[in-house]
Amino acid sequence: MHFAAAFAVSTLLLFTFIYWQTAVVETRRVESEVMMDAKALADDSRKDMAEGVRIALATHAHRITYVSLFSPDGYRISGNLERCPPGLPADGRAHRMDKESLGAGNAEHDVVLIVRRSLPDGRSLVIGRGVDSLDNLRAVVLRALRLGVIPTFILALAAGAILSRRAQEQIKAVRTTAERIVQGNLSERLPTHGTGDDFDRLAETVNYMLDETERLLAEAKTTSDNIAHDLRTPLTRVRSRLERARNTARTHAELQEMVDRAIVGLDQTLRIITALLRIGQIEARHRRATFSTVDLRTVVREIGDLFEPFAEEKGVRFKLMAADAGTIHGDRDLLSEAIANLVDNAIKFTPVGGMVTLALDRTDGVPVVRVRDNGPGIAAEERDAVMRRFYRSDKSRHIEGCGLGLSLVDAIAKLHGFRVVIGDGDPGCVMELICASGEPTGGDHVMMMMLP
Repeated sequence: MHFAAAFAVSTLLLFTFIYWQTAVVETRRVESEVMMDAKALADDSRKDMAEGVRIALATHAHRITYVSLFSPDGYRISGNLERCPPGLPADGRAHRMDKESLGAGNAEHDVVLIVRRSLPDGRSLVIGRGVDSLDNLRAVVLRALRLGVIPTFILALAAGAILSRRAQEQIKAVRTTAERIVQGNLSERLPTHGTGDDFDRLAETVNYMLDETERLLAEAKTTSDNIAHDLRTPLTRVRSRLERARNTARTHAELQEMVDRAIVGLDQTLRIITALLRIGQIEARHRRATFSTVDLRTVVREIGDLFEPFAEEKGVRFKLMAADAGTIHGDRDLLSEAIANLVDNAIKFTPVGGMVTLALDRTDGVPVVRVRDNGPGIAAEERDAVMRRFYRSDKSRHIEGCGLGLSLVDAIAKLHGFRVVIGDGDPGCVMELICASGEPTGGDHVMMMMLP
């Protein structure tokens, strides 16, 4: 109903504007023409003004209805007005007069716009134009507007009722769907009609939010199951070792050795818990204050110096290529951590005698950190899955780890607005951290930690 009222008011304003154009603007236009004609004739350079009046009547009949020249004492010298209208000021402005005011014999028009100008010799020039047609036009427009108001208001009320009912039906559908979602049916989605209107755009936004919520809940359930599975194994080992130490240890040294093994298992459990907390902190996005200008070349060189001895110790060749790729805006510690995890994974999965390459360059004007190895690689169908927490492919089951390293890298990349792309090294794997410009959206500051 608000829409109907707004439409009706808008229509009324439009009608008012049309009437104003007819009654006011057109009247002022005619007044201006009459005054201009009077001025032009009064300024005529002819010596015989009476002759000028006769010529004006003959040549401007379509614009001038009355024109006369009067002597200083009010007698007509020339023209078609018998006498100068009484009370008409000689101010050169247009005045509205009826036929009675013009005097007997001058009743051709009911209403006249008339102008009087004084000449230097004391005579008066009077020019008038009948505006009966203008009044008639104004009356016709006013009548048409009056007749159009009623159907316009009826149309506005009908349109408002239709649109209001449609909106109520859409709101009812949204409310019904929302109630089913609240009851736990997360597969429900708000209906869309393909019209692209505000309701459709709102429904699409809410549906996207529901898709993300359903995905996150499913991921949380999977993560919970994986946490339980990954924590149960080391905790079971710890319990078994402590129980064996209690029952079988005969000397202090044997007891100490078994306790040390139990501590190793507890450390592994703590690393998993700490890694999960770290990922949660980064994904919470409260790190904005720690962002600054970062020189990627310096970071990559530091990571290369750190991991080169580990690669040599394993018998893996390590190659560093760090071009000047400029600076980016981000958290230096987190970026170091992400790159370090990528290099650590590459070394971990590269066989003895293989090679790991850490490179930095600019591709299409964007800094790219690229880690290449010639290990078993990652199958194309698993490249999305390896970013999930605790996911480990069959190729990596025999290697120590908990499946959280790439999840942490992905969280850091998303925090910065960057992307992680996994490619085929043929053989091996190529991991790219594409540092495209992105606004920092922050997380709490966390110290660097390598994930097993």
